[in-house]
Amino acid sequence: MGDAGEGLIDAEDRYQQFVAERDQARQRTGVIAADPERERRTRSLRLARAELQQQQAATQSEIRREQIRQALAEIDRQLSEVA
Repeated sequence: MGDAGEGLIDAEDRYQQFVAERDQARQRTGVIAADPERERRTRSLRLARAELQQQQAATQSEIRREQIRQALAEIDRQLSEVA
């Protein structure tokens, strides 16, 4: 049982060392961690925009085209706020 405990302690020490080295590297390079929520939102809006563009190309209805155009304008507005 002692060996397993020592392995866990070693793993924790290695993890702490990895975290410390990563933080030091970020400080040296000046890289700031990106906001994951902002990245998720941007990615989601871009995917929605791509899907709407495909729908716009496929639709024959002028009413639906106008709805899609308005939705694209709203997505573009939201993207400009996120960026």
